Amino acid sequence: MSENNLILSLETATESCSVALSAGEKLIAEKYINQPKAHAALLAKYIREILRENGLEVRDCAAIAVSEGPGSYTGLRVGVSCAKGLCYGAEKPLIAVGTLAVIAQCAIDNGFAGGEHPDSLIVPMIDARRMEVYTAVFDARGRQISPTEAVILNENSFASELEKGPVLFTGNGAEKFKPVVFHPNARFAGQFPRAAGMRIRAWEAFNKKEFEDCAYFEPFYLKDFIAGKPKKLL
Repeated sequence: MSENNLILSLETATESCSVALSAGEKLIAEKYINQPKAHAALLAKYIREILRENGLEVRDCAAIAVSEGPGSYTGLRVGVSCAKGLCYGAEKPLIAVGTLAVIAQCAIDNGFAGGEHPDSLIVPMIDARRMEVYTAVFDARGRQISPTEAVILNENSFASELEKGPVLFTGNGAEKFKPVVFHPNARFAGQFPRAAGMRIRAWEAFNKKEFEDCAYFEPFYLKDFIAGKPKKLL
């Protein structure tokens, strides 16, 4: 493996946690778990394992990529903090990849989108609260064609897109939409973001030298974090 095309990707934006190693657009290895609140305990472990199993160190990679959000406040903080530390320590550039784009690419990789409907749309959804999701519209190649926004779902959501043809709703927020939409063009597929889905966007950003400033980069929360009140005061 040539060191000039190796990218280490970290994904912690939802309840899943994963690390991937890619060479250009080719996936070399991935560590993944879907387990709430596991990011802090497992992210560093996965990084060490995936590098050791491939005979590499962080300095052998060309860049570090991180899923930038939107998503879980705590998960995003863990991932971005770890990515910054790796970049500082190994003097490597930082690449940010939108989490919705990661979900869309994972759906494509798993055969949920495209195929017999090359003009179909992909709408990844990240669970926010109640009937709200963070979402955007992507084409069948995984290219974002609408802004990322917070949407409160109802029976009329994405009506114009559904009238045009098949639409795949995916991500951990799509389950909330399934009971309220009955359009024949609506498709659903369960899909959490995985670091493997970052490889194409990360490689594109690397070639374009679209790097983040480690000193100032912050996750894209979309909304301000609101801390809940503690149930008990000690």
